[in-house]
Amino acid sequence: MNETELRNRQATAFLVGLELPSAYRDGWSAAESLDELERLVDTAGATVVGREVQSRPAPDVATYIGRGKAEEIELLRRELDFDFVIFDDELTPVQQRNLEKIIECQVLDRTAVILDIFALRARTREAKLQVELAQLGYRLPRLTGKGVELSRQAGSAGTVFNRGPGETKLEVDRRRIRDRMAALRRELEEIKAHRERLRAERRESAVPVVALTGYTNAGKSTLHRVLAGSDVLAEDRLFATLDATTRRVQPAEGEPYLLVDTVGFIHNLPHHLVAAFRSTLEEVNQADLLLHVVDASHPKRAEQMATVHRVLEELGAGDKPTLVVYNKIDRVDPAELDHLMRQTPGAVAVAAALGRNLDGLQAAIQQALHERREVLEVVIPYARSAWLSWVHERGRVLTEEHREDGTYVTVELERGLAARLRAALDE
Repeated sequence: MNETELRNRQATAFLVGLELPSAYRDGWSAAESLDELERLVDTAGATVVGREVQSRPAPDVATYIGRGKAEEIELLRRELDFDFVIFDDELTPVQQRNLEKIIECQVLDRTAVILDIFALRARTREAKLQVELAQLGYRLPRLTGKGVELSRQAGSAGTVFNRGPGETKLEVDRRRIRDRMAALRRELEEIKAHRERLRAERRESAVPVVALTGYTNAGKSTLHRVLAGSDVLAEDRLFATLDATTRRVQPAEGEPYLLVDTVGFIHNLPHHLVAAFRSTLEEVNQADLLLHVVDASHPKRAEQMATVHRVLEELGAGDKPTLVVYNKIDRVDPAELDHLMRQTPGAVAVAAALGRNLDGLQAAIQQALHERREVLEVVIPYARSAWLSWVHERGRVLTEEHREDGTYVTVELERGLAARLRAALDE
């Protein structure tokens, strides 16, 4: 095969998983986890040509799967001629180097594949900076002994899993990489400060924020499109969107709100990737209401929901008001859906792609937003009439009566604004 043919050929991958005792796993078997990894690899643009599951009481420190199994995979490589071996769990730099001495092709892990997809999907400046920082953090400890093998840059022709940081050549020494990482963190802090200013403006306007969260490919972006009329990419791929997107929704009945679409979570997502995207995921922390979108048709929906709960806890958003939205109900048996709804009181069932029960979802959102408000009775002195204008702008005035000592109003306000009004009038 000449260079042109190689460039046009789709990369091929062989997947490897480890079946460990149940104490190591979180409800997923090795085979089920490999099914998801195969979808990740497909999203990254490669074709899976085979897989292997090795059972061990614990990972091998040197080669993860044991030298004998690694040698078996090398024999398979000679037979199948695949380009990559991809492991379902994150490998240590030592394990990766040892495996590449035995298996004569590039050895990758789940983290590398996810980073590659992130690099492909990043659109905004912030997302691209976050991806670059995460890639460099992943690759820095893997520089030793790799030499020119790590001198890949973004968009290398004919390759996959090579969407590198772009601005930084990976053959530079550790000091220069650390300098680059420090510069990225500084720029991200500036973006974070700008984002916080926007959030402060949103809080001042008192328009509530509703954030879509959930497992990747549960249908968050589709829901964002149908509720907000946005142009967010929605397709049947893992991590179809990476950037947080905010749109204003003006329902036919009820108060308007800002709807935020965020990056989806995934099983076995390394903690350092969550940390790298923390500033984007902070949209979840700032939201008044979370919509936890769940693929009701997925056989592992319970495990997916548990994964989302764990990440939300890690982000400090575990106690946020949350509305569970079961999506893709057109693919679920009615009896099973009925059982599911009884298990999750207050949940809403929709088929976003078909537009089914969106009115019910909007009503549930309005009810949840209403619960975050309170009715306040106050007398605003005539000398402080500016607060009367403020009340009309920020809340819903139910009654208004002019008295000798001021204007008596009954107003429905967001709880934070109500506290602010009380404090101002008590001064």
